[in-house]
Formats: sequence, C-alpha cells, structure tokens
Amino acid sequence: MYGATENAILTSCLAEGITTINNAAREPEIIDLQNFLNKMGAKVKGAGSSHIEVEGVKQLKDVSYNVMPDRIETGTFLCLAAINRSNILIENADANHITPVIDKLEEMGCNLDVKKNQIEIRTPKKLKAVDIKTMPYPGFPTDMQSIFVSLLTTVKGTSVVVENIFENRYRFAQELVRMGAKITIEGKTAVVKGVKKLYGTTVNATDLRGGAALVLAGSVAKGTTKIDNIEYILRGYENFITKLQKLGLDIEMIKG
Repeated sequence: MYGATENAILTSCLAEGITTINNAAREPEIIDLQNFLNKMGAKVKGAGSSHIEVEGVKQLKDVSYNVMPDRIETGTFLCLAAINRSNILIENADANHITPVIDKLEEMGCNLDVKKNQIEIRTPKKLKAVDIKTMPYPGFPTDMQSIFVSLLTTVKGTSVVVENIFENRYRFAQELVRMGAKITIEGKTAVVKGVKKLYGTTVNATDLRGGAALVLAGSVAKGTTKIDNIEYILRGYENFITKLQKLGLDIEMIKG
C-alpha cells in the first residue's frame, strides 16, 4: 500500500543522512507528495519509480500547494454514471491517473471523451460483462474493485474479478447479495452474474470503497436503501452527499 511509502518519505525528510526506500509504491500520489515536500525545502527524488532517496534537511518551510485530483473519486463518479446508464462531465480530473479504469469502462461499451482536466462519460443502455484483475499501479487499482463489482451486478452476463492486492476485500459483496446481486466468492476471485434489478434494503458499509459500492447499488435499486456505518464512506469522499444530490440522486444523511 502506498501509505507505507508516504510514511517512510515523511519520516525521512528531517532525519539525518540519506534514506533509501526500495520497492517503493509508484502511485501518482507519491509523486505529488514529493513535489509538495520539495517545495517545502525537502530533498526527495525518485518518486514514481521503485527506488526513492531522501536526503534529510534541518527544517521545512510553509508553502501553498494545490493537491492533485482524487483519482478514485473520479473513478467512482464515472462508475456512478455507468451504473445509472447516464452521462457525467467531471472537471478537475486527470485521466492519465486512471487509464485502466477508463479502459475497462470503454471495454464495457461506455463512451469516454478525455480532454485536459476533464472526462465526459456517456453510457449506453446495454453494457458488456468484463473481467478484472487488480494490480499495483499502474495496473487496475484495488480501490476501484468494489466499485466495479457493484456496477457489474447490473450488467448482463458473467464477470470475473480477481483481487491480487489485499485479502478479505470482498466483505461488501454479501451486502450486495442482500440487495439481490448474484456474487460468488472463491478465495481471491469474485464471480459476478448480472441481474435485472437490485432491491433496496438495510445494508452495512464494511469499509470505505465497499460503502461507496453500496451507494452506487442503492442509486439504481428498487425501493429505499439504508446504509449504516457511513463513517467509512465520509472519510474518503469530500461532500459526497452534496455532490450526489446535485447529480439528482434522492439521497440524504440521517444523523443519530
């Protein structure tokens, strides 16, 4: 997970001497962190590769910095459009960071128009089943796995998803099954058979992305879906409910 690489970089910035990080994560967030820290006066090089060197400095300075767009949030909203068979134009998005996601959506039959800092998706009524294997960056991101499983439950045919990064990443699947999805889990493999309709019920967010997957499922389910443990979701998506409401979803957060 790239969080470990980020923590190693942060720890090394003010450490004496040179720290070498081998087998480093290569996600774009690592490059963004390097750029931010170097603007503060750090000496970090190699981000984006598997070998990073950090030369410790005595202090860092205050700076103003624009953080890169959230690639997983971008992917989530693209899949939201796809599961609703609708269209969305996403601004402040970097398509280069989610190439495997865009490739899979296009393989399913979605039409994507990529421009500078913009991605537009237009979704036909019928989509195709696809197979997915999560891989370290620049492969298909594990954080998009549950989002795609939710989407694939609404696609005619059989899709096979293989999770190669984390164990126990399919806990959310049972919640989708309670909504009418047909998902069979065998080790690190999920076999998803598309159904004509999902049905609203009370489900639990088991983790951040699994919770988002339930929101997507609820957006097309017949009836009302209630999602508990939404703290998982809210920590990973800024103003999520407000953005969904602006898109026309009948959704509200119940406090209590």
